[in-house]
Amino acid sequence: MLFAEALSCELALPVSIAASDSAGRQAQAVTLLSGLAQVEDLRKDDGGEEHGDLPLLAQRMDAKLDLILALLGRLARQVDGMPEHDLRWSRRGLRIDFAEAPALQTRASVLVRLQPADWLPDHLELPATVLEVSGSRVWLAFGELRPDLVEALDRHLFRLHRRQIAEQRRR
Repeated sequence: MLFAEALSCELALPVSIAASDSAGRQAQAVTLLSGLAQVEDLRKDDGGEEHGDLPLLAQRMDAKLDLILALLGRLARQVDGMPEHDLRWSRRGLRIDFAEAPALQTRASVLVRLQPADWLPDHLELPATVLEVSGSRVWLAFGELRPDLVEALDRHLFRLHRRQIAEQRRR
């Protein structure tokens, strides 16, 4: 149901879950994913093209900025307490592999906090429902999401999927 006929990605990202009936911060999520898409489009960082058309100084500055943003992302994870977990993510929901079995009940309403990019120290807050808990693995279905958020999630997941395929080809 979560992944059938839906584009999905398997990756490790900072994520946390808390019991909540909140609708999340959907407008902020759209803004965050749209801004992330613009940055990635400008950087042409889809694995195929490097920064060959930029002057060497601009390439160095871009690399330094990447390092600083990655550092900020790691520091924010330490402060936020959002540990990284293996997950499978589609527009319909998530499957998260926790280190220990979480205390969640099936059909419980939760709020998922998810950092969509390892270099970006900000996170999405999305409403979800617990579908199943099996050991330390949890399946979550997203609740009612705004249409523009669903579209932004689709675009983000497509970029992640494309990047994963490019990395596999390089290996």
